[in-house]
Amino acid sequence: MNKESTIGLAVAFATLLFVFWVGSSKNNVAPPIEVIENEQFIANYGTPILDGKSDDAVWQTSNWLPLDQNWIGKMPTSSDFSGRYKLVWDENFLYVLAEIMDDTLIDIHPDGLQKYWDDDCLEIFVDENASGGNHQYSYNAFAYHIALDGKVVDINPKGEFTFFNDHCTTVRKTVGHTSIWEVAVRVFDGNKYTDGGENYPKSLKRGKTMGFMLAYCDNDFSPERENFMGNLEVEGEDKNQGWIDASVFGTLKLK
Repeated sequence: MNKESTIGLAVAFATLLFVFWVGSSKNNVAPPIEVIENEQFIANYGTPILDGKSDDAVWQTSNWLPLDQNWIGKMPTSSDFSGRYKLVWDENFLYVLAEIMDDTLIDIHPDGLQKYWDDDCLEIFVDENASGGNHQYSYNAFAYHIALDGKVVDINPKGEFTFFNDHCTTVRKTVGHTSIWEVAVRVFDGNKYTDGGENYPKSLKRGKTMGFMLAYCDNDFSPERENFMGNLEVEGEDKNQGWIDASVFGTLKLK
C-alpha cells in the first residue's frame, strides 16, 4: 500500500468516527423540559334554561368535569361530598352547571356577609382577561361565593365584604342529597369596574380566553368549613390561594 492510500484510509476512518460520534451525541441530548401550563378548559356555545336541571340539550354538548381537589380539611368520603360540573357560554353569560352531592346543607350565617365561606356555598372564580396576579383587594379578578339562598359575595378594594348579586343569577334544586346548581355569570372587565358606577358586562365572543376556577365550601355544622373542594390542583402547602391570586386559575377558552 502506498503512502497516498494509507493517508486516504486514515481520513476515511476519521470521518466515520466523527459521523458516529455526532450521531451518538444527538441521541444522548437530554429532551427539553416540559413546561406544564395551568389546565385549560373548553366551554361550548349555547344558552341553557335556568331551571335547576341538567337535562337541557345544550348541557349534553359538554362533558362532566370533576370537582375533586381537596384544598382545605381532610379529603371527604364519597358519602359526605362529591361534585362535578359543566360549562357553556353565550354572548351575555358564562354558564356553570354544578352537580353537588352533599349529605348536609347548612347556612348558619344568613345575613350573607359574615363568615360566608364557612357555610355551604359554590365559589366561581373569573379573571376576564386571564391576566393572573393579585386580586385580593381589587377587581383584577372576582371570587364569587354563592350562598344556598343565591346571595353573591366577594371583597371590594376597601377590603369590605360586598354583595354582587347582580353578577350571578342562580337556580338551585335539591333532591335528597343532590343539588343541581345552574349559574349565569356576567363577566366584567375588572380594569374598568368601579363601585357604584355604570358597569357593563363584556359581550363574550368565540375564541376568548379567561381565567377560571370552581370550588365548593362544605360544612356539616362545624364552626368552620370542614372541606374546601376545587377543580384544580394547587401547588404548595397552602392551597387556598384562589381568593388572593388569579395566577392559580386555569384558563377557559370559549369554543
